Amino acid sequence: MSTDRTDIAWRIGGPQGKGVDTAAGIFGRACAAGGFHVFGRREYYSNIMGRHSYFDVRVTGRPVGVHRDRVDLLVTFDTETLVRHAVSVAPGGVLLHDASAADVAIDAMGFLDDPLQEELAAYLAERDLPPTTAGLLEDARRRGVTVLPVSYGDLTEALTHELGASRASADRMLNTVAVALSAALIKYDPDRVKRGVALTFGDRSKLVEMNRQAVDLAYAHARRSWDLDAVPLRLGVRPERPRRLFVTGTQAVAMGKIAGGLAFQTYYPISPATDESVYLEAHATFPTTDGGQGSVLVWQTEDELAAVTAATGAALTGARSATATSGPGFSLMTEGIGWAGINEVPLVVTVYQRGGPATGLPTRTEQGDLQFAVHGGHGDFPRIVLASGDVTEAFQDAAQAFSYAERYQTVVIHLMDKALASTTLTTEPFDTSRLAIDRGLVANPASDGSNGTVSFPRFRPSETGLSPRPYLGQPGGMHWLTGAEHTELGRVTEDPITREQQVEKRLRKLQLAAREIPAEEKLRLYGDASAPLTLVSWGSNKAAILEVLERLAEEGVTARHIQLRLLWPFPSAELEPLLATARPLVAVETNATGQMARLLREQTGRAPDHLVLKYSGRPISVEQLLDALHQILSGAAGPRLVIRNPYE
Repeated sequence: MSTDRTDIAWRIGGPQGKGVDTAAGIFGRACAAGGFHVFGRREYYSNIMGRHSYFDVRVTGRPVGVHRDRVDLLVTFDTETLVRHAVSVAPGGVLLHDASAADVAIDAMGFLDDPLQEELAAYLAERDLPPTTAGLLEDARRRGVTVLPVSYGDLTEALTHELGASRASADRMLNTVAVALSAALIKYDPDRVKRGVALTFGDRSKLVEMNRQAVDLAYAHARRSWDLDAVPLRLGVRPERPRRLFVTGTQAVAMGKIAGGLAFQTYYPISPATDESVYLEAHATFPTTDGGQGSVLVWQTEDELAAVTAATGAALTGARSATATSGPGFSLMTEGIGWAGINEVPLVVTVYQRGGPATGLPTRTEQGDLQFAVHGGHGDFPRIVLASGDVTEAFQDAAQAFSYAERYQTVVIHLMDKALASTTLTTEPFDTSRLAIDRGLVANPASDGSNGTVSFPRFRPSETGLSPRPYLGQPGGMHWLTGAEHTELGRVTEDPITREQQVEKRLRKLQLAAREIPAEEKLRLYGDASAPLTLVSWGSNKAAILEVLERLAEEGVTARHIQLRLLWPFPSAELEPLLATARPLVAVETNATGQMARLLREQTGRAPDHLVLKYSGRPISVEQLLDALHQILSGAAGPRLVIRNPYE
């Protein structure tokens, strides 16, 4: 007996290049077209084609921003997806698998790493099942999962004969077929799936029409092959279908930069940062609210040092400039960031954190660059570091970063993480009404009577650390720019008194930022404000924590979450009263050493009572975090809990 659901977790997996992402896009847009909130999580190997990739799409009646480990509907394109994810299907769920993968020995799967083969063999041995895909499918049946085979070969033949598609086209349409089979199983309106097709393929009318026909073919196949009434899943009907955006984290950053007045963006390709610049390239011109047309110049440079120095040069002219990179690229940019620091250049650097060190895990998430963002580079120079916790914040922070950079004439490092970068989400249209453009203290030397024959005191010390900033080429604004220590005119000097004055001038800006930036832009408090159980975290962990607060509340446990948004200057004063009543204080991070917790201890003297960490390269799920909190509340947890999932 099917019952309406308003929270369905759908997962599709297959070889990289098979169309997994496209399928997820169609399914997500189809559900969004029905008025549902949609969250998507993309996981993939760093090779171009062939290795295992999968996409989680969570469809809900309310906004969510995190995946579930337990999925309700698993669609597999290949054997690897079956063996990796079969145990993740929840009782009452559905497993749709490639019929040709129904009985394959696990030890014959050379593509599986040895630890996972051993884990699976042990799992099946405990249940007296053979170490094969047949064993995994039988285990699923015993757990109450509906197991349905599908022959993709037969469907390819049907697409070629009934729709007249070429073999290659038929193969490419299997992702649409997989989506339509899934939708048929949950009794979802096929017209909405066709809407998802149209939204995904845009104005390619022939492609849209062929895929629409593929939807009908798949629905007919599902009705002929299976008893749909016996499938225990049904996606409920939403009475309203408001207009929402369907965006990724990288797209939100790109939009935020445009809204914030970005004029010049540089980058050298690196995962997962490249997607942001590619999106900007695709939208380099855009309509403005006054009926005009805006534009952004995007430059793919020859390397990372060129990217950061080119953006720095553009910022000196008065253009709002940014660059985007990931861990290894950020390391290479450090010298240029130091140059921007000593010359007080308002530069925005977006850093998409991924697994490190070195090449590490190029397409997997990690929060491993916080300490480097705060302390990286040689010498003391101010920088502002902020971290976004969700897609909306990614938009807001990307726009706000320019005003911080120009207000305080310094480098702003905007931290994202791969999990947030590749998140796909339905969201209300971004609110631009509160975006304010602060150009900071801009010099107007010509009006001061200067005529360019005398040098402008660009770096003159002041009580705030700020001094008027002329743009390059501005009449009367002549000054020198050098990587060496300098006088107020920019002339190289090693005079000890001038050196101290310039160091102190630059550092005073950080003190000013700490005083001026509003508390709500530094941190946010969620949950029961008076609850002693306190989870402190940053970045994309926010969504899992917020959902866990709800789950704990249902269990009668009150808790609160402190989300740190401004990591440098560290919001010690704002944290002090909250930390005083935190019992226990739990830090949640996706890195191995608790980088935020170390910063917390360093700046406030308060160490967390428990660290909940995950550093496998995958984000924290709701179930994993809830289990960790249960261990802490029961007294069974030590000071350091590591979340693991060998099947991811």
